[in-house]
Amino acid sequence: MVCSVYAFDAYGTLYDVHAAVARYRDEIGPQAQALSDLWRVKQLEYTWIRTMTGVYRDFRVLTAEALDFAAARFGGISPATREKLLAAYERLDAYSDVKPTLKALKANGIRTAILSNGTPAMLAAAADAAGLADLLDATLSVDPLRFFKARREVYELVTDHFGVKPQDVSFQSSNRWDVAAGAHFGFRAVWINRTGAPSEYDDMAPAYTLPSLEPLAALGG
Repeated sequence: MVCSVYAFDAYGTLYDVHAAVARYRDEIGPQAQALSDLWRVKQLEYTWIRTMTGVYRDFRVLTAEALDFAAARFGGISPATREKLLAAYERLDAYSDVKPTLKALKANGIRTAILSNGTPAMLAAAADAAGLADLLDATLSVDPLRFFKARREVYELVTDHFGVKPQDVSFQSSNRWDVAAGAHFGFRAVWINRTGAPSEYDDMAPAYTLPSLEPLAALGG
C-alpha cells in the first residue's frame, strides 16, 4: 500500500503524556506515577462519555477535570502544583524518535499531520515547544466537530483536508482503540506499542505493530 499522507495521534504517540507529572514528581510524592496513570485514564474516559452523551467540553477542560479527580483520589495536591501540571501538559516532551521520523518522511515527499482530541491552542503550543511545527502540513483537532475519537467523522478530517481516500493515509497511534477505529475507517493503521501492551480488537487489526516510530520510514510511502 502506497500512502501519501502520514497522520499521527498526538498524546502518547508524539508526546509523552506522563512528562508533566515527571517534572514535578518530588512535589507530588510517592503516588506520582499512580496519579499520572489515573489522570490519563480519566482524561480518555471523559472524552468517551462526552461523545456518547453529546454534552461537549473541550480537551483542555477535560484534562483539568481528570487531573482534579486523580489528585483527589491520591490525597490532593496544592493549587500551585495543579497549575504547574496543567501548564506542563500544554508543553509535553516529544519522544526522541518523533523529530527524526517526521524529517525522514518529509524528505521523502510525504505529507504529515496530527489528528488529535486536543484543542487547536494545545496542539499549537505542544508543536512549538517540541520544534515540530515546520515538519507538519496540518494539525487537525476534533474541536470544530464538538465530539472526540473514535467517531468516524474524526478520521474524515484527514481525508477531507488532504483530498485523499482512506487507503492513502498511514495513521499512527499508541492507543490500540484509536488504531482499531482508524483501521475500521480504512486507514493503514499502525500501532506504536511503546509499552509492550497486549493487543485487542482482533477484528480491527493494525497493518503493522511497531515499538516506536523509528521503523516507520522504512515501511515506504
